[in-house]
Amino acid sequence: MKLTDVKNIESDIDVVESGYEFLLAYAAQGRPPHVESESPTPHARPTLSNMAAALANVAAAFRGSDNEYEQVIAEDIRKASAAINFVLAQPRMSSELVDNLNASIHLRAVLTDFFLYSEVFKPIGEAPKSPAYFNVG
Repeated sequence: MKLTDVKNIESDIDVVESGYEFLLAYAAQGRPPHVESESPTPHARPTLSNMAAALANVAAAFRGSDNEYEQVIAEDIRKASAAINFVLAQPRMSSELVDNLNASIHLRAVLTDFFLYSEVFKPIGEAPKSPAYFNVG
């Protein structure tokens, strides 16, 4: 499998990236441990569930890939998914719980993997004739 053969993962990557941004805002709210169904919105659980599903989709797309980097991403997804599913299994949600998930090296590794991987989807534009970064010294 080549990088360019992977289809429809951009939207899953977007789900994870936007979910992480939501979780950062959620963590900043200072919510005490609570049962979400008994508390006002927004709730973290739907976002976490969407992120888990998106990660599963990307992992499935990379299953059997012979691309080394896709294998690295799949392993990082396995670890981040375990952390997300651990949080989802808790009966009570809190800002502190979500903040600790946000700080998890496993989730951050997947985000960093996705940032790098997403570069292959960006259109190739014409390079500027005289980029400023070449004019140093």
